[in-house]
Amino acid sequence: MSDDGTDLDRFVEPSETVIRAIEILAAYLLVGLFGIGVLDLLISIFELVRTGVIFDPDEGIDAILTVIDKALLLFIIVELYQTVVAYSREESVTRIVIVAGLIAVARKIISFRPGDFETLEALFVNAAAFSLLLLVLVVAYYVVQKTETEAV
Repeated sequence: MSDDGTDLDRFVEPSETVIRAIEILAAYLLVGLFGIGVLDLLISIFELVRTGVIFDPDEGIDAILTVIDKALLLFIIVELYQTVVAYSREESVTRIVIVAGLIAVARKIISFRPGDFETLEALFVNAAAFSLLLLVLVVAYYVVQKTETEAV
């Protein structure tokens, strides 16, 4: 066996090919999920308008929040897709992952219901956790964006 690693490369190459194929498969699965999600979102909007629930002052807000929640989930799927593609191209995924995190936290904040908590303490702990997560992600995004801008 030679010391230059060519024998080892011969054994590693097939596994790299399999990993790359799985990455591509994952990207296509995310495209499929996105398509199904868009269809589901359109059907949900159509049903809300058809039934008139969207115009109901009591139920309309919850229905609209559900639609927004589904739309934000679609954005998360897009960000995950971009992460898989960037990773398979061996590009930086840091900014994409932070954006996906921002969307996920925004989704949780938008659907945050104070009435879902049994105690005031639990409500404040959850609100503080979401606030801290959001702050950390915004700062991380700012730092990454500034670093990428300065590198260009």
